[in-house]
Amino acid sequence: MPDTWINIFLFTMLAATALAIVGVRHLFAVIMLFGVFSLLSALLFVTLDAVDVAFTEAAVGAGISTVLMLGTVALTSRTERHTARKRQVWALPLVLVTAAALFYGTLDMPGFGGADTPAQRHVAPHYLDQTASEIGIPNVVTAVLASYRGYDTLGETAVIFTAGVGVLLIISGLGIRRRRDEDEDG
Repeated sequence: MPDTWINIFLFTMLAATALAIVGVRHLFAVIMLFGVFSLLSALLFVTLDAVDVAFTEAAVGAGISTVLMLGTVALTSRTERHTARKRQVWALPLVLVTAAALFYGTLDMPGFGGADTPAQRHVAPHYLDQTASEIGIPNVVTAVLASYRGYDTLGETAVIFTAGVGVLLIISGLGIRRRRDEDEDG
């Protein structure tokens, strides 16, 4: 029961953060709120026992993405431009219809963590019974991440590496831009 209250609290905080993001016009505040949203998402993943996904969300969503967006704001404007734009009346109904379709799609799903789910009846027993004989790795989690899902793990690693290289390129570009601006001013 305490997990339910924690999940409700985290979902409420996620919704409040999302609404705050929509209402704020200062881009620095928006970036910080995006970082908060990612950290709240990581906390939610931890409560759902998906620590590997939580770690990736914290590293990429809150860490690298925030640094990339801050670098972008440093190269552009700090506030959103106010343009005379006609309100898009179809946007809210489209979002509501999409949300309803997604909610409807979850009604047939089995309960979270239920023993009768396909992953618990077919996939997990195979991994637990056959990992040692098929791969020779005694740790099932390591075997799943390194062998059974090797390409997926390689893709996640490539994304994190690419984001890190992007951050380094932005940071080095900012230093070059500052030196050039100082040379022009001086």
